[in-house]
Amino acid sequence: MAGVRRVSRRDVLRGMAVAGLGAPLARWVVAEERPAQAGARELEPVPVSSRPRYPAIRTSEGVVQPQRPLPVLEETDVLVVGGGAAGFAAAVAAARAGVRTTLIERYGYFGGLWTGGMVLLVMGTHAVVQGKLQKTLRGIGDELLARLSKLDGAIVNYGEDRANPTVDPEATKIVMDEMVSEAGVRVLFHSWATDVVMDGERPCGVVVDGKSGRHAILAKILVDATGDGDIFAAAGAEHEQRLHAIGLVHRLGNVDRADRERLKSAGFGNLGSITPHPSVTWVNLRGPSSNALDVRELTRLEIQHRRAIWERVQALRKQPGGEALFLLDIAPQLGVRISRTLVGMKQLTRTEARESRTFPDTIGVGGADAGRGPQWPIPYGVLVPKRLDGLLAAGRCVCVDEKLIESMRLIAACLVTGHAAGAAAALCVQDRCEPRHVDIGRLQGLLRQQGAYLG
Repeated sequence: MAGVRRVSRRDVLRGMAVAGLGAPLARWVVAEERPAQAGARELEPVPVSSRPRYPAIRTSEGVVQPQRPLPVLEETDVLVVGGGAAGFAAAVAAARAGVRTTLIERYGYFGGLWTGGMVLLVMGTHAVVQGKLQKTLRGIGDELLARLSKLDGAIVNYGEDRANPTVDPEATKIVMDEMVSEAGVRVLFHSWATDVVMDGERPCGVVVDGKSGRHAILAKILVDATGDGDIFAAAGAEHEQRLHAIGLVHRLGNVDRADRERLKSAGFGNLGSITPHPSVTWVNLRGPSSNALDVRELTRLEIQHRRAIWERVQALRKQPGGEALFLLDIAPQLGVRISRTLVGMKQLTRTEARESRTFPDTIGVGGADAGRGPQWPIPYGVLVPKRLDGLLAAGRCVCVDEKLIESMRLIAACLVTGHAAGAAAALCVQDRCEPRHVDIGRLQGLLRQQGAYLG
C-alpha cells in the first residue's frame, strides 16, 4: 500500500525495548547493521541451481575420483595463495605494480598466524647497523604498522627507534582489508587451494574448494604464500619437510587486576606478553615437535592444547591473586611453525646471515630477532624453485637452512619476502618471463619505489 512504511524486525525489537517489553529479545540488537541489499528480504527462497555431479566412487581397489571438468572461476595475472603476512604483502605489491592480482585465503581474514594464530609480536623489525638501531622492515609491511599506529589501541612499541612492536589482531585485520582493497586486489576468502592446474610441466593455476563448489583459477604467475608450501609441493617442486613445535596461543583478560607476585610465588610466573590493551596479554604455547601435514595429528593437538589452556586458566583463577583473570579467547589457528621448505635457486644459511653477507640479487633485509643483532640481506634466489617455472614462494617456506628457519619464519621476514615475491611476479607478467629470468635491477628498482629497504 502506498505511503505505508515496512517495519523491520529491528524496528520491532527497538520498540519493545523502549516500551519496557521484550528486553530478552531486544538485547540481541548489539550493533548498528548496514542496510540490507536493495530488494533483499530475510528468509527469501533462492532458486537452487543444479550442477553436474562427479562423486568419488568406491571400488574394490579403494576410492576413485573420476575425471571431471572444472569451471574457471577467474583468470588473473598474479594469483597469490594464502593471505597471511607474506601473501598480504605479495598481493598488495603486485597490484600496486599494475597487474591483475587475485588473493585466495582459506579463512575469512588476512594475517594468518599473525592475526588468527594471535602471534601478535612482530619480531625482526630492526637490526644494529654501524652501531645504531635501524629499522629493516619498510615498504608495505611498515606501512601497515604505521597505519596501525594511527588507531587507538592497535599497536604498542612501534617507532623508528623501537624494535618489535605488538599489534591488536582485529585492528590488523581491518587495516589489511583496507590496504588490499585500495590496491585493487580481487579477494576470495573461504577458499582452500587443494591442487594445482598444470600446463605440461608448468603450473598455471590452482583448484579451489569452497562453499561454491570446486573451481579452477588460472594465472600467469603463482605466489605460494601458504606457509606450508602446499602449491609448490603439488606442482612437483623439490622441497624438504621438517618436524617442528606446534602450539596454540591464547589471551588472558584482567591481567592488570592480578597480583603477579603472589601468582609467581605459587609457580605461575607466566601471565603472557603485553598487547595494546593494558588488561590483556597473549600467552604462547610452544607445543611438541610434530608433523604439521598430518590432519590426525593436527586434530589431536588442537583438542589437547585447548584443554590444557582451559585447565591452566582455571588453576590461575583459583590462586590467591588470580581470581579476576579469565580466558579471553583461544586462537582459531594452531601455531604451526614450519613444515615444508622450498629447494630454491639459492639456499640462505645462518652463517651468511650472521656475517651480514651481501648478494647482487638482494630483495630485502631481515632484522634481528631480539632487535640487537646484525641485519641480513635476503637474496632473490630463495624465492625461486630450483627447476619449476611459473611460481614463486614467500614466507616461512622459502629456501633457508635449518638453522635460519627460526628467523625467516617470523612476521617481519615474511612481510619482506612477500613484498619481494609480489613485485617479482608483477615483473614476470609485464616482461613475459619466468621468475628465474627476472631482471634483478628492475626488481630492485620497483622494490625501492615501493619503499622497501635493500640495505
